[in-house]
Amino acid sequence: MGTLSVADAFRQALWVSMVSSMPILVIAMLVGLVIGIVQTATSIQEQTLAFIPKILAVFLGLLLLGPWMGRTVLDMTRFLFESLYRFVS
Repeated sequence: MGTLSVADAFRQALWVSMVSSMPILVIAMLVGLVIGIVQTATSIQEQTLAFIPKILAVFLGLLLLGPWMGRTVLDMTRFLFESLYRFVS
């Protein structure tokens, strides 16, 4: 049984949160980039045009990747609760 400090647990939790949120952020960024390129190419300067495709893409990404994200965060939560006795004593 290895030692686990609070700093290690915090680092692991931070890493899990970054890894689990990264796909949704990348999806939103890519959709925004594509919409921006299309707006530039067509000279449409409507600022609200990118919101609906981004919202739909993020929602679709959450539907597809939500179970994986939830499982990853749940595994980390279980690990932290199972290791809680190491932090208390």
